[in-house]
Amino acid sequence: MLPATEGKPLVWLHGEIKTPPFSRAGRIEAGFLLRQLQSGKRMGMPHSRPLPSIGSGCHELRMRDTDHSWRIVYFLDTDFIVILEVFAKTTKATPTNVIEICRKRLAGYRQLRA
Repeated sequence: MLPATEGKPLVWLHGEIKTPPFSRAGRIEAGFLLRQLQSGKRMGMPHSRPLPSIGSGCHELRMRDTDHSWRIVYFLDTDFIVILEVFAKTTKATPTNVIEICRKRLAGYRQLRA
């Protein structure tokens, strides 16, 4: 995590980025994109897209690795970037079970913050 003076801290509710299963290059790209989010950079396609099906303020980071397309589902809170899920993308649409899990994690997070 970055100190508050250097950007928004990451709050990991689930998932991790390590080699393996990410390649070294994939892990570096994920870290670079997360660091940009922490510094306040607004990102759009092809690196990030909104996921309103999970909730307002939810997005996915999109990375292409050697053998997989990876997704990091995150929520932009006022003080934090909340990581809800990290998964290998294997279908065109975000799997229903991933959406449901992320909704539950987000609801739990919001309850704790209330």
